[in-house]
Amino acid sequence: MAGNIIEAKGLTKVFNGYLTAVDHVTFQVEEGEIFGFLGPNGAGKTTTINMLITVLKPTEGTATVCGHDIVKEASMVRRKIGVVPQEYTADEDLTGYENIILCADLYGIPREISKKRAEELLELVQLTKFKDKKVETYSGGMRRRLELACGLINRPKVLFLDEPTLGLDVQTRANIWEYIKLLKKEYGMTLFMTTHYLEEADALCDRIAIIDHGKILVTGSPDGLKSKLGGDIITLQVDENRDISGFIEKIENVREVRRIKDEYRIKVKDGELTAPLIIEALRKEGIKVTRLSLSKPSLNEVYLEYTGRSMRDEEESVEEFRAHRITLRRARRRR
Repeated sequence: MAGNIIEAKGLTKVFNGYLTAVDHVTFQVEEGEIFGFLGPNGAGKTTTINMLITVLKPTEGTATVCGHDIVKEASMVRRKIGVVPQEYTADEDLTGYENIILCADLYGIPREISKKRAEELLELVQLTKFKDKKVETYSGGMRRRLELACGLINRPKVLFLDEPTLGLDVQTRANIWEYIKLLKKEYGMTLFMTTHYLEEADALCDRIAIIDHGKILVTGSPDGLKSKLGGDIITLQVDENRDISGFIEKIENVREVRRIKDEYRIKVKDGELTAPLIIEALRKEGIKVTRLSLSKPSLNEVYLEYTGRSMRDEEESVEEFRAHRITLRRARRRR
């Protein structure tokens, strides 16, 4: 059985003496698994990664990566890891090949070795045809693949991926997923990734930790977390302002009712059978159902269970934030 390659105990980061970005998180990552931090923008995902890769020192708590303390043995940690940051870091004035060689130089890898590895990595991410073109000519997907190659140049035991597909189109995102799966399957690599995409966490991660406001709320496999919900989910809206949760709870097969704003989130046994029972019971009370949806357990339902918010809404807000940031950058360049 594989051991833990990352262990964090009470890891905390406070900025300026009062802003707690990461709040006493404790978790373990097993060797050879894909472990994901799932949460919205500002949840503490990137700050956690920055502590684990020794960019930031924790305010409290400890962590080890590959058996080395992230504070006391920071240089040893850096030798064992690779990092693909959220922002593009490749030099646009250099070619793809030159960027990989530059990363190798920073690691102190001899040129006779780095040149061979660079060619292998360019082949892996399908950039061989473009290796001598400047990065400024690359598309977003090509840049992300180049960042992945740069993160692998030192053959890391652990690869950290911070929002690896943020802002990419669906097809390019799917291609990056394939590379990530390949790294685990072919190389047995451990991958620690952050994401706010539900489908990404579901498709890639062996285990995930849902993080919100700097705290880990729950950890487990995607299927395990979904099964914990214990039944189908009915989302209901009615033309009644008063809270009717107590009435709905008495209906056959209803296990739990939560009112969130103007919606009722109802856990039920056998949703197809129970939905008509709910509609009929409300009709007899003179309450009209204005909207009803039935869903099987999903990661969005898991996220809603633990945070009280829909992750779908969080995804949209992050994309809007990113689009706004790009607009501001373009405006600055025109000045």
